[in-house]
Amino acid sequence: MKKRFLAAVLAALLVGTSLAGCQQGGEASGDTVKIGGLAPLTGKVANYGIATNNGIQLAVKKINDNGGILGGKKIDYIYYDEKGDPNEALTAFNKLVQNDQVVALIGDVTSNPTKAVAQKSVEYNLPMITATGTTAEITEGKPNVFRACFIDPYQGELMASYAADKLGAKSAAILYDNGDSYSSGIADAFEKVAKEQGMAVTKLGYASKSVDFRAQLTQIKGENPDVLLIPCYYEDVALIAAQAKEIGITAKLLGGDGWDGVLDKLDASNVDAVAGCYFCSQYSAESDDPDLQAFLEEYRETYDSEPSMFSVLGYDAMNMMAAAIDKAGSTDPDAIIEALKSIEYKGLTGTTTFDSSNNPVREAVITTVEDGKYKVVETYKK
Repeated sequence: MKKRFLAAVLAALLVGTSLAGCQQGGEASGDTVKIGGLAPLTGKVANYGIATNNGIQLAVKKINDNGGILGGKKIDYIYYDEKGDPNEALTAFNKLVQNDQVVALIGDVTSNPTKAVAQKSVEYNLPMITATGTTAEITEGKPNVFRACFIDPYQGELMASYAADKLGAKSAAILYDNGDSYSSGIADAFEKVAKEQGMAVTKLGYASKSVDFRAQLTQIKGENPDVLLIPCYYEDVALIAAQAKEIGITAKLLGGDGWDGVLDKLDASNVDAVAGCYFCSQYSAESDDPDLQAFLEEYRETYDSEPSMFSVLGYDAMNMMAAAIDKAGSTDPDAIIEALKSIEYKGLTGTTTFDSSNNPVREAVITTVEDGKYKVVETYKK
């Protein structure tokens, strides 16, 4: 974490941003456009916030180095650490709008703070893109709020369709965190579509912060399902997969984009626990897209760490907002919002348009693990 924090400080100096709640001094001049950011840079979900914010900063740097937006104006990116807490996020949001007078917002990162901020943003008609907030209700009924990532239900529906269409699954089990909206959102959608596809489904939950899943996994083994969906973040996935291997479960393991990073949590003795799995992701680091590869290389050089899905989505979210402001030709909020609705953005995650609920429309990358490494299987659209 110390290395990551120092990298964040370095990046802040590179692009002239504020860090962890300390705004850049003075009002923005007529030569800058103020865009706000919110992310958990400290606390238990700081790894997600730091990765997302790093990606955003690389986008800002590239945009500014290439002449800025609106005919030469530089982006002044002002961001705050909300510590993964909805109340902290609302306090920081008020600073960005009332004190810093930002014209748009990139954020938040995790779903609960993002939900709180999205609701508040409607009052100000502030154009807002969350890079990684996946809960469906974030954008529902909020014409000014967009997202760069797939929503939770979409991932669940997609993986259920994939299990039926591509894997021929006739039965499925689901093991999910019943205290986490991301996990339950994917689980509920998967269950619905799987049953529509004729699958028999066993659905079991566990309490957040659990570390022993053997009771649920033993029950699942008794059901002998064809597939086991683990719609959780990679820390839990690593524990569950290792214990599933220990118990002797042979079902194919399935997951969503929260699996990104799972190999970092497994060692050589149990990396085969996720061999042959299938999870959907926003992008693939194995892609031969030169823009993506250039970003990954710059990220490694700048931060001395590996980029993740969060980094890539942060980069795309800032570029989408900048493109919309350019298309609008001004910082008028209604003009920016209309530009976002009609944008067709080709980025690191593919070509994105927005549906009527301001959610992205594009293919997902189906990824597996082979010989201890991620491997792209195919792109898939339900």
